[in-house]
Amino acid sequence: MNSDEWSLAPQLARDTVALGDLALSRLLIARDANYPWLILVPRRAGIVEIVDLAEDEQAELMSEIARASRALRSVTQCDKLNVAALGNAVPQLHVHVIARRKTDKAWPKPVWGAVPSLAYGDAELERFMQALKPPLGML
Repeated sequence: MNSDEWSLAPQLARDTVALGDLALSRLLIARDANYPWLILVPRRAGIVEIVDLAEDEQAELMSEIARASRALRSVTQCDKLNVAALGNAVPQLHVHVIARRKTDKAWPKPVWGAVPSLAYGDAELERFMQALKPPLGML
């Protein structure tokens, strides 16, 4: 990853749709319709771990994670939120916020690799995006 200028990792760009930008992070929706799934990517070049951010940026990221979590829970009425920053496959710092239901295809296991990805229909993705914007303050 170029340490001079921020850009979204190619795999994240391929596997997501941009919802918009928060103060620090680009907010993305994972293209897998099996699970309502947001991803926050701090727009800082060369960052791999949360501790690589300045302390005020770490606090901002935590605030944005909470904001995304509240919005996702509000929209989905999920049973549980999974929040993770793994980075094993994509080293660029990104945080997953996944709404889980006891009836989802992977419950209670992690979502990664549990079932093949399911593409959103255009109308379904648009409805999800529009539902998320008000609780996120993105009008």
